[in-house]
Amino acid sequence: MGAATPTVLIDNDRVRVTEWRFKPGEATGWHRHEYDYVVVPVTTGHLHLVEPDGERTVQIVHGSPYYRDEGVEHDVINPSDTDDVVFVEVEVK
Repeated sequence: MGAATPTVLIDNDRVRVTEWRFKPGEATGWHRHEYDYVVVPVTTGHLHLVEPDGERTVQIVHGSPYYRDEGVEHDVINPSDTDDVVFVEVEVK
């Protein structure tokens, strides 16, 4: 499994904004979020989440943001065989 591509767009004392691009089968790798964050999907697609208490697949929809509290731990994987998934993550420091 390959690694998703993060591109940091802004990183200052208040926020970090990262664009994440996942080709089919790519993953972030296991990580813990240090900050509260908002995800803004650039594409519509599915993400497979491996979490401490299990696994699930969720749909993200272009332009429909969602919020999560700091402390989330997971690996995020693009389960598609054909489609890229892209989202922008805004972390509030």
